[in-house]
Amino acid sequence: MIQIRYANGASLLERCSARARIMNYLRVCLGLALLGVWSLQIPISLAEDEMDDDALTMLSAIEANTVRYEGISRRIWNWAEVGYQEVKSSALLQQTLREEGFSIQEGVADIPTAFVASFGSGQPVIGILAEFDALPGITQSALPRRDELPNQRAGHACGHHLFGTASTAAAIALRHWLEDTGRQGTIRLYGTPAEEGGSGKVYMVRAGLFDDVDTVLHWHSADRNTANPATSLANKSARIRFKGQSSHAAAAPERGRSALDGVEALNFMVNLMREHVPQETRIHYVITEGGKAPNVVPDAAEVYYYIRHPDAETLKTIWDRVMLAADGAAMGTGTDVSVETMHGNHSLLPNEALATAMHRNLSWLGGFELSESERQFANEIQSTLGLSQPIPAFERMIQPMKLQQGGGSTDVGDVSWVVPTTGLTTATWVAGTSAHSWQAIAAGGMSIGTKGMMLAAKALALTARDLMLDPALVRGAKAEFDRRRGPEFKYEALLGDRAPPLDYRD
Repeated sequence: MIQIRYANGASLLERCSARARIMNYLRVCLGLALLGVWSLQIPISLAEDEMDDDALTMLSAIEANTVRYEGISRRIWNWAEVGYQEVKSSALLQQTLREEGFSIQEGVADIPTAFVASFGSGQPVIGILAEFDALPGITQSALPRRDELPNQRAGHACGHHLFGTASTAAAIALRHWLEDTGRQGTIRLYGTPAEEGGSGKVYMVRAGLFDDVDTVLHWHSADRNTANPATSLANKSARIRFKGQSSHAAAAPERGRSALDGVEALNFMVNLMREHVPQETRIHYVITEGGKAPNVVPDAAEVYYYIRHPDAETLKTIWDRVMLAADGAAMGTGTDVSVETMHGNHSLLPNEALATAMHRNLSWLGGFELSESERQFANEIQSTLGLSQPIPAFERMIQPMKLQQGGGSTDVGDVSWVVPTTGLTTATWVAGTSAHSWQAIAAGGMSIGTKGMMLAAKALALTARDLMLDPALVRGAKAEFDRRRGPEFKYEALLGDRAPPLDYRD
């Protein structure tokens, strides 16, 4: 059994005093500052009071079930099912929640693997997000050296096997707390497929599944422990397909109209466009089809585009310019063009009121220690990252809270524009690891990932409990939410009215 030891070496019920926790944190920070790898900063708050008995009981129950939740996450890690095809992963989480007394709505928003699990009644309604899709095209065993799995086409390089499991663990702990205390409130676990490029949550938002929710909590794997009020990039993607006329490239080239020429003309114009878009813009593409033989003029070609910007309205204008370039490319090459919008995500809308509550709980919990074997694993992983010097002990500390602009995109963004939302990250990966890497898969498939996952489950449970107990916290979060959105805001899905692309990973 994995027993989580905190950075002070204590188990949950052996926690040191607040003064000792603060001094330990400062010693870690000072050590890192002297090594030149981390600036000496103090979090905005460290809880100076201990948790009450109900909270400690809830946390102890989560920790006592570490082996159970580790087993669930490892099964999902092994299955590594891609977006909208997470049949076994979704079924396992549903089964786990059903056994704990949750009512389950299956196949919501016209997505077979999406579900909503509910327990309790009345207000407040606290939502917790759970993801479980893997990334195609990258595989890795749970070893600290490159070791691809030949019979597997995907891997959990973003830690969603841990995400879904920890969220489930938190929801179950809250279910028992509600029942034991007789309190009113509803906990709702959202099983959200296809975060990676499929925008599963957008369809769930569009279907009105969050309309009666008071606040939403989520988390994500990372190489450090944070609870920042973060934003992200709005994102929209499309498959742009050109149709031409095939011909013998040498014997009758004049009869051909190359679809690949259409793709290349579009890409050329977009690359010229990069000089004339806001600097925060990100545009990336891959050619997914370009012909089969050089001596055959290709009559079909496809390029897959992602376009990102922090502001959704600015994103729309850049998108329109790319679409005009596609029309121009078709006109210039004598081909036809069609566009299939694949997904669209709003940026994250931060909520400092909720983030402060999450940060307070994460700070109280503290980081965790790696065992000697885990430290050796981490050292071997770090040796593959090309770091100028090692980054030690991120798992031991809680990063200071600050408003942070993220460089990626997530469909959590759409949830955050319809209900007050906040999240956290925990150190499920070795310090210095980036998402979507084999190193992330490796750490996420062994005990380091488990320890970070269990820390996330506890922080989610504590924060949801705070929201159940403190109506003023909910009101403050909603007031900030309304202020940040503005009075004229009306939610509109960036992907339009298309149906969920259930086959987008085929």
